[in-house]
Amino acid sequence: MSRLSRIMSSVRVRLLVIALLPMLVLLPLMLGGTMWRWSGKLDDLLVNKVTGDLTIADQYLGRLVEMSGERLDAVAGSVPFRDALDRGEAGAFLAATQARLGLDFLYLLPEGGTQAGFGADDWPVIGAAMAGRWHSAVDIFDHAELEALAPGLTAQAEIPLVPTRAAVPTDRNAESRGMVIHSAAPVTLPGGTRGALVGGLLLNRNLEFIDTINALVYREQSLPAGSQGTATLFLDDVRISTNVRLFENVRALGTRVSAEVRAQVLDEGRIWLDRAFVVNDWYISAYEPILDSRGDRVGMLYVGFLEAPFRQAKITSVLMLSAAFLLITLLSVPVFLRWARHVFRPLEAMTRTIAQVEAGDLTARNAAGRGQGEIAQVAAHLDDLLDRLQARDRELRDWAESLEAKVEERTADLRAANRQLERTTERLIMSEKLAAVGEITASVAHEINNPVAVIQGNLELARHRLGAEGDKVSEEFRLIDDQVYRIGVIVSKLLQFARPEEYSGTANQILPAEVVADCLVLTRHQIDSAGLVTQERLAGLARVLMSRTELQQVVVNLILNAVHAMPQGGVLSVATKDAADGVRITISDTGTGIATDVLPRIFDPFFTTKQAQGTGLGLSISQQLVSRAGGRITVQSRPGEGSRFDIFLPVAAPH
Repeated sequence: MSRLSRIMSSVRVRLLVIALLPMLVLLPLMLGGTMWRWSGKLDDLLVNKVTGDLTIADQYLGRLVEMSGERLDAVAGSVPFRDALDRGEAGAFLAATQARLGLDFLYLLPEGGTQAGFGADDWPVIGAAMAGRWHSAVDIFDHAELEALAPGLTAQAEIPLVPTRAAVPTDRNAESRGMVIHSAAPVTLPGGTRGALVGGLLLNRNLEFIDTINALVYREQSLPAGSQGTATLFLDDVRISTNVRLFENVRALGTRVSAEVRAQVLDEGRIWLDRAFVVNDWYISAYEPILDSRGDRVGMLYVGFLEAPFRQAKITSVLMLSAAFLLITLLSVPVFLRWARHVFRPLEAMTRTIAQVEAGDLTARNAAGRGQGEIAQVAAHLDDLLDRLQARDRELRDWAESLEAKVEERTADLRAANRQLERTTERLIMSEKLAAVGEITASVAHEINNPVAVIQGNLELARHRLGAEGDKVSEEFRLIDDQVYRIGVIVSKLLQFARPEEYSGTANQILPAEVVADCLVLTRHQIDSAGLVTQERLAGLARVLMSRTELQQVVVNLILNAVHAMPQGGVLSVATKDAADGVRITISDTGTGIATDVLPRIFDPFFTTKQAQGTGLGLSISQQLVSRAGGRITVQSRPGEGSRFDIFLPVAAPH
């Protein structure tokens, strides 16, 4: 052990360890850690991409379902359809309409009647139409129902099952059910009785539908060379429409999803975002459940792309970096060792001299005169350098203190400049946003006014030409008048938001209750879509001195935040009232609330809890606008109980 201790304590070994440790130990660890982190970041990017791909596919499917209901409702309310009903030619009209719309079945169901063995109580879609509103959803029809609706649909729907690796075991040989976009619209039959116009589009083997999704999601050059994007529609866990291939020209219809994916998506109702084995290879995959009109999970929507090119790219990168590191090591270490010997020998000689002096040999010297190298000069001038070093150390300490003071002074200047830059940036963002929103909104509003005027003019012409016959559809004319008037009101509110200079009061003195009422009109669609109950208490006659558009921006932002905080529905309360020397506007919700540790930061620029859905500027800009008007905005919130925002604006001084 004593010999080993001497070896480890020698200058040669220590210098070698110090020199080689970073290259042979620390550098490989850092390189490995960097590659591991890069690999994780790449995986995260792939998951983020497939998440966006799934969003596009889901929006397309949702829009397809919605358009089916809208088109059916348009047919149900059309004049040609009513004329066909009056003439008793509804059958021929429906057959022509079915072919034109590309539907697999279309029929008229009177109230209390049945078709294919079921009526309004059997399907929520038909029940909604009987109640007076059109509805469209994805529904599953069994073999007998498909055959009763349209002979021949069963052959298109039936798909033989293909044994699939890792799928849940089954004793079925084929999938005979059909997944249908099921739509129904209300109809008033001759005699005033209610009815429903019901239609459907079978998605089994609908390759045009799934190829359209794939073309939308994975456009040309959206993936690297060698990768391939795929999309699939599942009925339960069976592929009924897909562009995944079993072989070069054979689609994988009838293959099934793995048991692991089925358990998470169909059984638990959660979205799958991860790599998954798809038929015969690994894909970066995204699956989401499809719900029918009853809210049951009946299938899945899938998008994904081949993992192999990305995996091969990672492996290639790791191998290239490792090879480069080994090559550099093999070339540099021998050169270093050769140079190091010129350092080791003089240092070892100095070590022996010091040991002799410590042993009592006071005549021992380094014999620096025998050499002209740097180490020989160090041996000769060591004491002198130590004295100089002490003097330099004192000078350096003085310089460091002076430098630290100067750095602190310049740092303070930089902080002030940075704060000014942040404020300027925030104002620029707000100005650009307002300008863009105003320009777009005004353009859209004016464009809407043109078709509205055409509709109104043709409506009056229809009344004039129909004469007494127009009394038969007077109720329909009245409904059209109401809706045209409603469009005019909404356009007027949009124009107020886009060009306040045309509608503002004297010196920008506005009535907050009117502005808040306009904001509720502008956000009515988001409120109704979220299924919220609105409580309005708009009172107060005091006016405030503030730009109408800026107050609209603040109120609209708070209302939309409240809507986002209540994804499961709730109560949105909006109130205005006169207060001492001002007006108070209150917007509260019964949503998820704000966490206690987050509450102090919600007005900070770029701080957001909505992840990819928000920029973090809404509340910050709102606070700046209210403060600039001389007011203040406060918030109270409890997690799980909701939030309340109070805006106080001072009363405008009379002219």
